[in-house]
Amino acid sequence: MSQLNFAGLAGGFSLLGLLAATPGALGQGQGLGNSPYSRLGLGDASQNLGGVRQMGMGGTGVAAPNGTNVNELNPALLYYTNRTTFEAGYTGQFKTLRNNVSSQRTGTGTLGYIALAVPISRSWAGAVGLKPYSTVDYESKTVSNGVANDPDSQLERQYRGDGGLAEAYMSHAVRVRKNLVVGVSAAYVFGSINQQASTRVGTPTLPLALASRSIYEQQVRYTDFTFRSGLHYRGKLTDKLNYNVGGVYSFQSKLNGDRSTNILREDADGALINANVLSSGEKGKAQVPALSQVGISFDNNRNWSLNLDGSLQQWSRFKSFGQEGGLSNIALSDTYRGSMGGEFTPDPTSVDNYFKRVTYRAGLSVAQLPYRPGGNALLDRAVSWGFALPLPSASALDATTVNLGFTYGRRGNTDVLVKSDGSNERNVQESYIRMQLGVTLNNRWFIKRRIE
Repeated sequence: MSQLNFAGLAGGFSLLGLLAATPGALGQGQGLGNSPYSRLGLGDASQNLGGVRQMGMGGTGVAAPNGTNVNELNPALLYYTNRTTFEAGYTGQFKTLRNNVSSQRTGTGTLGYIALAVPISRSWAGAVGLKPYSTVDYESKTVSNGVANDPDSQLERQYRGDGGLAEAYMSHAVRVRKNLVVGVSAAYVFGSINQQASTRVGTPTLPLALASRSIYEQQVRYTDFTFRSGLHYRGKLTDKLNYNVGGVYSFQSKLNGDRSTNILREDADGALINANVLSSGEKGKAQVPALSQVGISFDNNRNWSLNLDGSLQQWSRFKSFGQEGGLSNIALSDTYRGSMGGEFTPDPTSVDNYFKRVTYRAGLSVAQLPYRPGGNALLDRAVSWGFALPLPSASALDATTVNLGFTYGRRGNTDVLVKSDGSNERNVQESYIRMQLGVTLNNRWFIKRRIE
C-alpha cells in the first residue's frame, strides 16, 4: 500500500469517526443557500440519490454496479466492491431565486458525504458512512398594505429556518445465488431544525423600521434508526451486453422528536424585550413515508453503461407531532422522480492517451416537488454531467480517482396565485448549479503472500 493511500485511508477512518460523534458536523448548518422549499416537511430531503458518480449520471444508479466507487444508493451493489474503498465528496451550490417582482442570488458549500466500503469475502461486502438526510436553509420576507381595515398600515411577515438531519449508516451486501444479491442498511438519523415566524406592524406614526417584532420560534431535535433494503440481479443479453435490474425500499420511519417553542418580542434594533416559554422538551414523532426506487441498467462490462431509474415517496402521509404537513403546517403531496444517465470510458487500458482513460458521464432528471400550490404540480428539471479522472499513479493494488459532478436545474415557477380571501401568493423559482468534488481511494487489503 502506498504511503499516500495509506494516509488517506487512515485519515478517512479518523474523519468518519469524528463526524459520526459530532451531530453538528453534517446534520446542522449544512445549508446550500436560501431555499424557500426547504421550509416544507423536514426540509430538502436527500431522496437517496447516491454520491458523485450518481450525480454525474442524473442521480441514476439503483441498478448500476461499479467496482471503483462506493454505491450506497443501493446497498446490494456494495457486493461489487473489489477493493477497500474510501470516498469523500464536497458539495457547492449557486442559485438564483426569483418571483414575478424580484430576484436574489445565493450559494455556499459543505462536506457532502463520506463512505468506506470493504470486501469481506467473495460473497459479502460491507460499508459505513455519513451523508445528509435533509437540509433546512431559508429566509423570506413579505410586506403587505392594510391591516385591520387600516389602509395606511403595513404588515411585515418574515420566515427563517436552518439546520437539518444527517444519517450515519452501516450497510451489508450478500450474494444469495448466482447473479442475485441482496443488501440491507441501518442508519442512525440525528440533527435539529430551527424555525422562526415573525410579524411587525407599521403605521403612519410608527414606521416599520421603528416597530417592534413578535417572534414565534421552535427547535426540534430528531433522533432514531431507519432501515433500507436493496436487491440486484445481473444477467446477459448477449456475450457483450449485460442487463441489471435493481430495487431499493427505504422503510417508513417514525423519528423521535424533542421540541421547544417560545414567543419572543424584540425592539427595532433586535434587542430582546421579553420571552415566554410555551413548551420545553415536548415529545413527539415525525412520520416519514417509505421511499421506493427501481432501476434498470445495460453495460458491456468494460467501458460504458446506460441507466434508467424511477422513484415514489408518499409525502402526503407525512406528519410531525401529529400535524399533517409538519412544522410548516403546509400539506404535502406525493413525489415522483424519473431519471436517465450513463457513463463512457473510451479506453480504460490506454497507455499513451490519458483522456481515453477518463470516464465521461451525463444524465437528465425530472421530479415533482411535495408542494402543490392551488393544486398545481411544481417540477424540478435538471441536466447533469461529470468526469472521473484517474491519477497516473494507479496500479493493480491501489488507485486514486478524482470525480467531478455538475447539475444545472430549475424548480418551481413564478406564477401568481389568487387565494380564496382575494390575496395573492407568489411562487418562487430556483435556478441552481450544483457541483460536487469527490476523491476515491482504492486499495487491495489482506493479500496472501506467496514464497516462490
